[in-house]
Amino acid sequence: MAAEAKEQDVVELILQDHRTMEELFRQMRSVEADRAGALAKFSALLIAHGEAEEAEVYGALKRFKNVDDDEVEHGVEEHDEGNQALLALLEADDIGSEDWDSKLEDLVKAVSHHLDEEERTILNGARENVPDERRAELGAAFLKERQRLLESDCGSVENVRAVVNR
Repeated sequence: MAAEAKEQDVVELILQDHRTMEELFRQMRSVEADRAGALAKFSALLIAHGEAEEAEVYGALKRFKNVDDDEVEHGVEEHDEGNQALLALLEADDIGSEDWDSKLEDLVKAVSHHLDEEERTILNGARENVPDERRAELGAAFLKERQRLLESDCGSVENVRAVVNR
């Protein structure tokens, strides 16, 4: 795979976001970190990432033979679960309180489950069945939509509430 195509590979871009989410989880757990800042970054990334996947990637992957359509649909359901858990955390009072920690744990469980499942099913299916050139095209579209969403303050509690309630 050419270096330029590798940089835009939708699978690699999604995996980079997953690793960033995991790092932000570590920061949100630590009393020594800027937990509010980590939550704000996480909220924006989770919404932008999931919405961009659904808008630019999932539909395209369903057109490829041997990419499991049921897993793609299940991925959308898991985005909804993660978004609901995110909203509950954003609406919690007092960062670091027992309630906040409990809602953080719910968010970590929902999102970690999705990341694991998506990596094992959808992304491996894309690796095996989607040509490099198409993965690079999907990556460019994913990045463009993700950036547009990030610039629109998509992680605000008001927007997360709107996403959850649609």
